[in-house]
Amino acid sequence: MELAMIGLGRMGANMAERLTRGGHRVVGFDPKPDARARLKAQGADSAASLADLVAKLRVPRTLWLMVPAGDVTDSTITTLLPLLAAGDTLIDGGNSNYKDTLRRAKMLGERQIHYVDCGTSGGIWGLAEGYSMMIGGEESAVERLRPIFETLAPAPDRGWGRVGPVGSGHFTKMIHNGIEYGLMQAYAEGFSIMQHKQEFALDLHRVAEIWRHGSVVRSWLLDLTSAALQQNPKLDGIAPYVADSGEGRWTASEAIDLDVPAPVITLSLLERLRSRDTESFSDKLLSAMRNQFGGHEIKKE
Repeated sequence: MELAMIGLGRMGANMAERLTRGGHRVVGFDPKPDARARLKAQGADSAASLADLVAKLRVPRTLWLMVPAGDVTDSTITTLLPLLAAGDTLIDGGNSNYKDTLRRAKMLGERQIHYVDCGTSGGIWGLAEGYSMMIGGEESAVERLRPIFETLAPAPDRGWGRVGPVGSGHFTKMIHNGIEYGLMQAYAEGFSIMQHKQEFALDLHRVAEIWRHGSVVRSWLLDLTSAALQQNPKLDGIAPYVADSGEGRWTASEAIDLDVPAPVITLSLLERLRSRDTESFSDKLLSAMRNQFGGHEIKKE
């Protein structure tokens, strides 16, 4: 097939390369000239502007957005809108909020432009291993794009599928990332407990390697944890600061809206927020309260 890849960052560039290797014609756009040059070196075409990009595609056009969620996605669509025609398809492969996806799909649908939301997982390993893709949209539109998804997936018959109507792909990816928060937090806490058991002097990388084979807690996240501990056993030089990209917040909020208890996911999100509070007022106040009611010693800074 032929498609445009808009956004040639870590994910977009690798996806464009995998598609090119799979025999598809890819035209890429990124505001950074270096990113466009790297894509051309891999055998794909590139464009210096979105208008130039659209002009290089045959009708009906397929364009894959791999740009940051939120305002950047909206501004990109706004720029593309007058350049597109009925029958064209936009695929949003980023981590958009599904509510934004529903809004965009309605707007594009009024112009008979198909909007497909593809929750994409695989990170920097996707180029070699393939991507897991949770796809929402009209069944006919998704089926027409099958060759693209089959090439990007780990295998043509696994790791991808239409999960429901438009919006469902990003909704499913949101929950996927919420689960990921909980899994990562559980591993981090368990290894922290072992690290603090000083009298055993546990080799945490060795423990991770043992667990990777035959254990009920084995997973790809554990594989990556083991690799991190092998490279840096003491985690030297790493600040205890954990960012979040939004999906955990959206998952917790959705759970509240649906009256679904999700304590593990919610607490894992709160732990990430806590990691950023280097001057914790709440902890200082807790210490002051203990001093007030029990005369407990306050540790000075």
